[in-house]
Amino acid sequence: MGVRTWIESWPVYRQLTGSDPLGRGAAAKSAVSEHLAPRLGTADRIVKSICPYCAVGCGQNIYVQDERITQIEGDPDSPVSRGRLCPKGAASLQLTTGSAREHRVLYRRPHSTRWERLDLATAMDMIADRVIKSRREGWQWEAEGSRTRRTLGIASLGGATLDNEENYLIKKLFTALGAVQVENQARI
Repeated sequence: MGVRTWIESWPVYRQLTGSDPLGRGAAAKSAVSEHLAPRLGTADRIVKSICPYCAVGCGQNIYVQDERITQIEGDPDSPVSRGRLCPKGAASLQLTTGSAREHRVLYRRPHSTRWERLDLATAMDMIADRVIKSRREGWQWEAEGSRTRRTLGIASLGGATLDNEENYLIKKLFTALGAVQVENQARI
């Protein structure tokens, strides 16, 4: 590439000598950026959702191409966030496509330094056994002379992005188990 060709490819030179003196169009484009297409332009559909990180409930547009999520951006129609996302919300694509995402159940035994893989049925049975054991060991029929019928061995901390119906069902489940410590992240 000669000196003249190099100078002519320089954006400032194109801006000063071309028809784009403010550098908002052709003068700002490079040979590479001229052939780029927006990731959003190839999406098959856009799915509306809510960010899963905190209690604010920012709206998200999820761009799907070939049944895979390709991009997540703030939803400009959301009255909560008006198209804006915090750094965690803006990086939420990693929740679905990140290389660090686990797709298997991992379990680390007490005092172990290694994780082992478990099948889902085994993991669910282990959870059920532990809930039953904790409930049984922490059960109180009465305390300080008053009838309580509760367990202090189980507590629940719900997520802030659960809707009313999900929170209702979680509350019913833990109340039926006898738990009294049922809280939600949105209130903390």
